[in-house]
Amino acid sequence: MKKLVLALFLISVAAFSQDMTVINGNFDFLKDQTEINTEFDYSNFTMMKEKKTESQYVEEHKADLDQKAKGNGNIWQKKWIAAKEQIWTPKFLEIANIVLTKAGKNLNFQEGLNTPYTLIVQTLWIYPGWDAGIMKQQAKVTTHLKFVETANKSNVLLEISSEEAPGDQWGNNYSNESRIGEGYAKTAKSLSKMILKKASK
Repeated sequence: MKKLVLALFLISVAAFSQDMTVINGNFDFLKDQTEINTEFDYSNFTMMKEKKTESQYVEEHKADLDQKAKGNGNIWQKKWIAAKEQIWTPKFLEIANIVLTKAGKNLNFQEGLNTPYTLIVQTLWIYPGWDAGIMKQQAKVTTHLKFVETANKSNVLLEISSEEAPGDQWGNNYSNESRIGEGYAKTAKSLSKMILKKASK
């Protein structure tokens, strides 16, 4: 029995693991900053274990939904397109700022700012997960986080790889888009904690 409990615990820990690694650069430039312009790049990511293109995933999922109820594919596609601006981006910004503010760090991430530095959040891979009521699997989001000089974006000051950030909520969550949004929230939380640890004065 103890072995079974331990095995389930290890599976649970593995399921919620996230690998966030500094590829190059350091956090020194952030120490005196209070605002960071933030951009989100959803232009070229893959999906599922098969690494499908976004367009391939959308067409297949639309067809699947239309088979179950005609017209639902188009309804879902509109939700999917809107999710980037209405769920994923806001989740990242909201959680990043909440974590920093609660820790007393005067640093804020927002879109459309004219600041010395810009964070580019590039989405590389998404797994939407699923929820069947009794059983479910969380979403996963892999991103490349790149801090650049706003006036010269070829000047990269810090690059961070965030792999398979888990996206889930307590209880049931039947929305793929919402689960994915929690993956962006987890990414933001991990990034802010890393900043608090490495860019503190």
